[in-house]
Amino acid sequence: MTDKDKPILVVEGLHVHYDTGKGPAKAVNDVSFSLKPGERLGLIGESGSGKTTMATALMRLTRAPGRIAGGKVMLDGRDILAMSPRELRETRLRDIALIPQGAMSSLNPVMKLDEQMIDAILAHKPRMKRAELDARVAELLRSVGLDPSVAKRFPHELSGGMKQRAAMAIATSLAPKVIVADEPTSALDVVVQRQVMQTLGRLQDGLGAAVVLIGHDMGLIAQFADVVGVMYAGKLVEIGPVRQMIENPKHPYTKLLVESLPGIEVKQALTGIPGLPPPLVDLPPGCSFNPRCPFAFERCRTETPLLQDVAPGQRASCHLYPEHQSLPPLPVTARAQHHEARP
Repeated sequence: MTDKDKPILVVEGLHVHYDTGKGPAKAVNDVSFSLKPGERLGLIGESGSGKTTMATALMRLTRAPGRIAGGKVMLDGRDILAMSPRELRETRLRDIALIPQGAMSSLNPVMKLDEQMIDAILAHKPRMKRAELDARVAELLRSVGLDPSVAKRFPHELSGGMKQRAAMAIATSLAPKVIVADEPTSALDVVVQRQVMQTLGRLQDGLGAAVVLIGHDMGLIAQFADVVGVMYAGKLVEIGPVRQMIENPKHPYTKLLVESLPGIEVKQALTGIPGLPPPLVDLPPGCSFNPRCPFAFERCRTETPLLQDVAPGQRASCHLYPEHQSLPPLPVTARAQHHEARP
């Protein structure tokens, strides 16, 4: 196995709980996946599915009342969850970096951009000279499509898209092996979203880094990712190559997500997913999706399904397999129509 084929990030049985008065809320519940160098994984799901909790856990940034209750996060053969504070400081940004969801809240409002970028670099390379640092800042800003003069601005002087690009520049300043992007296009208009995602793609290609992209927009994820993982109620319910996931989803929840996407070539009724995700402190018995699933049967209400191979490179946690090859058509009664299709 070559280094390119060897996973750079391996997550094994990860559990993240939030302690509440009613018991632990299992925000990430026994999640496992791996990622190769240069590979793009998109994690998608409704709000509260555990996506952002996953992102913070990968960086070991979980804070009380949250806690990592079990599992491993292996980065290039080293378990991030077992690192000492010093090892963790040396690993963050250098080997694994986070592009946060809210760039404005992650940037220091009283420091100019170049000061923040230099501060991050010096934490790992304290002997770099000022001239080298200034040159590196200019290089990083150009790499994300910003003029070097932006370095002398405060965050409030930048637009939303510029702030997000600045956060990308900081995250990639030490050429990390893995980039975790937590909804980097949140609150941006569609034109700027596309520009930000194109910038992220160029950065990732140039570094050869693996990317974990967190999002709730199936269309955006499908355009960027090589592999898509679908989360529901803290669990990874399906994962596989993006084309297979869109054209032949195996889990009912994934199918309903895909069905909710508007089409531009064929006019059809938009559909939604009936009901709401369950509270994480009181998950239903059996499959967590069974109260909303149009294909649920008795076994789904009593036995938790395991993530299993359902197609080459594709895994899903559903009791319909291995007896079935694919999902049946959605029942008409299961469709929550927002409007009728017009000729």
